[in-house]
Amino acid sequence: MKTANSTSSKKIKPNLSMAQIINMSMGFLGIQMAFGLQNGNASRILANLGADVHELSWFWLVAPITGLIVQPIIGHMGDNTWSPLGRRKPYFLIGAVLCAIGLVMLPNAASATQMIAANVLLLAVIFLAMMDASINVAMEPFRALVGDMLPKHQGTLGFSVQTILIGIGAVIGSYLPDWLTRLGISNDAPAGFVADNVIFSFYVGAGLLLLTILYTIFTTKEYSPQEFAEFADGKEIVEEHSKFSDIFKDFANIPVQMKKLGIVQFFSWFALFTMWVFTTSALATHHFGLSPDDTHSKAFNNAGDLTGKLFGMYNFWAIPFAFLLTPIAKAIGKKQTHALALLCGGLGLISMYFIKDINLLWISMVGLGFAWASILAMPYAMLIDVIPQRKMGVYMGIFNFFIVIPQIINGLFGGPIVSNIFGNYAIDYVVVGGACMLIGSIVTMIFIKSEDETPKEIEEEIKQVHF
Repeated sequence: MKTANSTSSKKIKPNLSMAQIINMSMGFLGIQMAFGLQNGNASRILANLGADVHELSWFWLVAPITGLIVQPIIGHMGDNTWSPLGRRKPYFLIGAVLCAIGLVMLPNAASATQMIAANVLLLAVIFLAMMDASINVAMEPFRALVGDMLPKHQGTLGFSVQTILIGIGAVIGSYLPDWLTRLGISNDAPAGFVADNVIFSFYVGAGLLLLTILYTIFTTKEYSPQEFAEFADGKEIVEEHSKFSDIFKDFANIPVQMKKLGIVQFFSWFALFTMWVFTTSALATHHFGLSPDDTHSKAFNNAGDLTGKLFGMYNFWAIPFAFLLTPIAKAIGKKQTHALALLCGGLGLISMYFIKDINLLWISMVGLGFAWASILAMPYAMLIDVIPQRKMGVYMGIFNFFIVIPQIINGLFGGPIVSNIFGNYAIDYVVVGGACMLIGSIVTMIFIKSEDETPKEIEEEIKQVHF
């Protein structure tokens, strides 16, 4: 290994303009649009294809398991990649193409089953796994790109901009089925098939995903390995040969602050997984008065459309909160900001039990919007302060363990809990998710170390929050 260049040739990463930060994060809009389509419709699609409510969390295990495997590997490969296209951009492109194929195939699993005589739910899970794996291939490099391209004092700004674009993409993805229904495309699902409004929404999502990824690829120039060697005030060490087995060494050496943030992430993402998997069933039984076995009626599909709209609402509310994260962090600190956001999110989930009027459920989504904005930005803004530049990709991938492990645990036990304890009435488990988010807020205040950032650094971020 070798150290960076001598003091005389050291450079500091330049501040990027708002336009440059938007350009390099635009692809995340498309990724989150695909993610929004999946979150709002996967349970509905699986139910349409014959899955029972207590089985849904098992099918959803595909997402965190693929993330657990894929993200550290892609992070390690990205840290050690340089191609004519760049360091992270090759993974954007590969992930986007594969995800687009998955988006087209998942809602058409029933038709594909007829052609190849396969089990429809098995085929749907295969397509879902393809989508999840490719989303992870594309998503992790976008997180690492912020650490690559921005000086650390712009970190909160960079992740906040990503959060804004994520929110826009998720709003589009969440609302697409409802918008297409309003345009006259049917939301009725014949037994064993998926409604047309969902199918065409996934087609639109696939096209826009490819367009946004290509926009980032063509408008963003990554730093070369030589430029990275000149950054970080001479503290950077460039490793010429990093082996795949080094992932395990890196995991053993993760910073203490990262471990503590991991505990917070556990409770936050346990709650989010609960919401994504069980909201459609919760609304169908608690708000529409359906039995847990009713998964093909028009009322059930109306509950599915409402789920998409509610998920769009919390992503919509995340956009203004993303603008506010930096000034709030300036006023009260990063960890206090995150704790407050999780508190609001937990109360939002719990309130869904008490708000029976579906026209007032937007109130619950306000708190969830604040929590979602912070979950997407603040942990990463605190994380990049404690991880080395040369390991940005692999540590972002390892940090994903603290996101997927709670989802795997929830996926294994959530369905049986809903079935055996709550009688297949999922709203009670949604309340459990809200309680977990409240615990995450408490853990943040108790265990997370306050940041050592100067007012000058925060002021630099505030000055650049403009369009």
